[in-house]
Amino acid sequence: MTVLAEHHSDDAEHSFYVMHNRAVTWGIPWEPQLVALHLKRDPAACTYQFDHAELPLSSMAQSWLIARGCPEEKILLPDGMGTTAANDATRVLEQRLRSDGDHFALLTSYTHDSDPIQTTVMLRALDEKAAVPFRVLLEEVDSTAWTHTLREGGFVTFEAATQWWEAHWNGEVPPLPMASPATRPVTTVPGLPTRPAPPRGPSR
Repeated sequence: MTVLAEHHSDDAEHSFYVMHNRAVTWGIPWEPQLVALHLKRDPAACTYQFDHAELPLSSMAQSWLIARGCPEEKILLPDGMGTTAANDATRVLEQRLRSDGDHFALLTSYTHDSDPIQTTVMLRALDEKAAVPFRVLLEEVDSTAWTHTLREGGFVTFEAATQWWEAHWNGEVPPLPMASPATRPVTTVPGLPTRPAPPRGPSR
């Protein structure tokens, strides 16, 4: 594990970590490589417990920790740790992902960690009345400049989201449809039961 960001409460009872699990790259080739860890200590009993989540994007890991009491400004990745956002649109979307952790659930993700380095994430609205219930996030890394962009698309049906997913990982370049600004796209709820996950990308 490589610690990307960490914060410890003043009373030393809580520790929050965003970590990169380097072992994942040698395992199943689509799994999330980031781990959000919340460690809770009971000094009187001399015990501790922890909870964690495996998530595909650093902003999602940060959102998971923020929802558990970590101040947002304390868990941001420091300069030089990972890639930096290439534009304002990416920075704005990542801030939204960090700040709202209760609107969408994570259905599936795919992390391709060799050139071209890309991560796709599929989300589903927890609100059954959402006009655009499915979202796809696409993060692309420029390994030369060591920057990344993050974009978002909205889909009315699971089938439409899956068709985009298949086309993208088959080497086509379908545009991401605009997501409705009325519903803010965020998730920190892994593993919500749903229909079968969409097809995975190509093996590395």
